[in-house]
Amino acid sequence: MDENHKKSPVTLFLFVDGLGLGVEDPAVNPVYSGRYPVLERLLKEKAIPIDPQLDTPGLPQSATGQTTILTGVNAARINGRHVEGYPGPALKALIRAQNIFSRLQSRGYRSTFANAYHLKDVAEVHALRRQSVTTVAALHAFNAVRMMDDLEAGRAVYQDITRAIIRQRGYAVPPTTPEEAAAHLMAVAGEHDFTLFEYFQTDLMAHKGTPEDIDRVLTTVNRFVDGLLSFTETDGHLFILTSDHGNIEDGTHRHHTDHPVPFVAIGSGADFLRERITRLEDITPALLELYPGP
Repeated sequence: MDENHKKSPVTLFLFVDGLGLGVEDPAVNPVYSGRYPVLERLLKEKAIPIDPQLDTPGLPQSATGQTTILTGVNAARINGRHVEGYPGPALKALIRAQNIFSRLQSRGYRSTFANAYHLKDVAEVHALRRQSVTTVAALHAFNAVRMMDDLEAGRAVYQDITRAIIRQRGYAVPPTTPEEAAAHLMAVAGEHDFTLFEYFQTDLMAHKGTPEDIDRVLTTVNRFVDGLLSFTETDGHLFILTSDHGNIEDGTHRHHTDHPVPFVAIGSGADFLRERITRLEDITPALLELYPGP
């Protein structure tokens, strides 16, 4: 390992879709209901607000926001508008050219996407008509994703953390608690320089879930984050949590918000990042400064 690699952190990046920094009023913001103390404390005490607007009119959306996070390029400016859901051809080209996984790999660092896919092999993932930003990035960087055998062996985490959804679809995998899933994710992160996990049930349930669904996903995130915070107890480790746009923090409607989103960084390099990041576009460039090339 060269001197540059020795100085770089081991990063665990938790992306939580649709989590903004709203008002601290439990009548509006369920995050501040008192039921999710770890998440609430993290947002109050550790988060800095960053701008998801991308200098573009309208409410921030997932495809452009996530592309911007993973590339450091203002994707809404390239597309001329905010783009919801899945990236189209122009954004896919940008993701393939600029994603943080590939850029770290080119510098000799080990990066990975920790989400598990329930399909049979990577050819099925390549063939998907709609691919998420993270899927496009992982396929380009690694030509592989984590599959069911990785999930069963604890080498991956399913998108809902507890595996409830995949079990409902008939897959015979044991359930897991948020704490167990956190342990699996930290084990993966311990074997890489940069590990990303994506959780999007927060945004999905804010759009269409019941109050009970919203409570369930926030409880899951609260417990999951509580388990992950021990990651930063090891010297040289860095934990990051951020989002692409707001949604779940405002229970008065069912759509995205224009609230700032949280950027949480704890551990090695955290002060450096907090000084440099004020917008979604800043995340990847600042992170890459922590991982210098040869």
